[in-house]
Amino acid sequence: MFLQIHTLTSYPAALLNRDDVGFAKRLPFGGSTRLRISSQCLKRHWRTFEGEGAIGTIELGGELVPMAVRSRRSFEEHVYAPLVASGVEASIAEAITDRLMAAVLGESAKAKKAKAEKKGKKDEAPTEREPIQTGQVTVLGKPELDYLCGLGKEIAAQSKSESDVEKATKALLTKERLENLKVLRRGAGLDAALFGRMVTSDYLARTDAAIHVAHAFTVHAEETESDYFSAIDDLDKRDDALGSGHIGSAELTSGLYYGYVVVDVPLLVSNLEGGDRKEWSSKDRALAAEVVRRLAHLIPTVSPGAKLGSTAPYAYSHFMLAEWGKAQPRTLANAFDKPVRAHGDVLASAYDALAEYVTDVDGAYGKKTERRCLAVRPTPSLATIGAEKGTLDQLADWCATQVKG
Repeated sequence: MFLQIHTLTSYPAALLNRDDVGFAKRLPFGGSTRLRISSQCLKRHWRTFEGEGAIGTIELGGELVPMAVRSRRSFEEHVYAPLVASGVEASIAEAITDRLMAAVLGESAKAKKAKAEKKGKKDEAPTEREPIQTGQVTVLGKPELDYLCGLGKEIAAQSKSESDVEKATKALLTKERLENLKVLRRGAGLDAALFGRMVTSDYLARTDAAIHVAHAFTVHAEETESDYFSAIDDLDKRDDALGSGHIGSAELTSGLYYGYVVVDVPLLVSNLEGGDRKEWSSKDRALAAEVVRRLAHLIPTVSPGAKLGSTAPYAYSHFMLAEWGKAQPRTLANAFDKPVRAHGDVLASAYDALAEYVTDVDGAYGKKTERRCLAVRPTPSLATIGAEKGTLDQLADWCATQVKG
C-alpha cells in the first residue's frame, strides 16, 4: 500500500536552496532549465520543524517517541557525559567511550593512528581534553545511545583504572549483547524510521527509507534576478563618504514548484513496530497513522528557504493531491515536461496541465488509486482528476484513516 502526495507551491523573490557557490539549485527538464529544491532540504525542514504538529512531538503511552541524534559528537554527549555525571572518573569514562565507539562503528587505521598520537601527547603533558567524535556525522537513535551508555556503566563498575577497561570490555561486550542493538524497537529513532539511514556497522540496523521524497522543481522555465544590495555605514559622516559599508549581490528566484512524496506504508509500519513488512496489516498502526497525519500537514505548510530575514520565503501550497492504492507509485512530474507558459496565469496553466496528464494516464492504465485534494483558486479542469475536494484537516485525517484501517 502506498500513499502519494503531490503539491504545487509558489514562492516569489526567494532563494530556497543554494548550491556550493550560492546560486539557486537547478535542473534541466523538458528542454528547459528549472529551479530546484533538493529532497534533502525538504526533509530536513519537515524533520526539524518545531511548531504545531511537529514530528518530534509525537507521544506514545504518554512519552515522546525518541528521535535520532545526527552528530559527530553523539558518543561525547550521550555516553561520555552521562558516565562522568554518574561519578565515573573522566579518564575511565573516556576510555570506555572510545572502546564502545570502536566496537560499534569499527575503527579505521587512520582512527587508530590518531588515537595513538593523542595518547602520546597525553603522556607528554596535560592538555585540554579533546571531545570524542566520529570522523563523520552518524545517525544514532536515542534508544541505541542509552543502551550503549548502560553497557558503559557496567564496564565502569568493573574498572578501577584505565588499564582495567580493556579487560572489562572484552568480558562484557559480547557479540550477542551488541547485536541487541539491532532489535531495539525504534532504536534508530523516529526520523530514521521515516527517512532511513545507511550504516556499515555490524551491530546497527540499516533502515530503509519508508518516505520517498523527490526533488521539487518549477513547472516553468527558471525565472531569476540578480539582487544588488548595499549596507549603509550609519557612523561614517564624512563629507566625501559614499555611505555604503558593503556592496554585494545575490540571486533571487520566483516559481511554482511541483513536489512529490511517497509513503511506503508497510515499510513505515515495519520500521516503527518491528517485524516483517509483509505482516504490516496485523501490527498496531496508530503511530504510523499519526506520523502520516502530521506529514500531510507539514508537506504543504512548512517552507524551506535560506535568506529568511531578507525574503520571508513562507508559503502554503496552492494544491495538494493525496492518492491511496496498491499499484506502484507514479510521479505526475511529466505533466510539466513541456514548461507551462511563464506569463499569464501560471497556476491555472499548471492546473490544466496536471488535470490533462492525470486524465491521459487514467485512460491508458486505469484509475488505480483513491484520491482526495485541496485547491486554492481551482480551475474547472481539476474536476476531471476524480478527487474529492476538502480542507487540509480533512485531507490529513483521510490519509491517517487509510493507514490505520
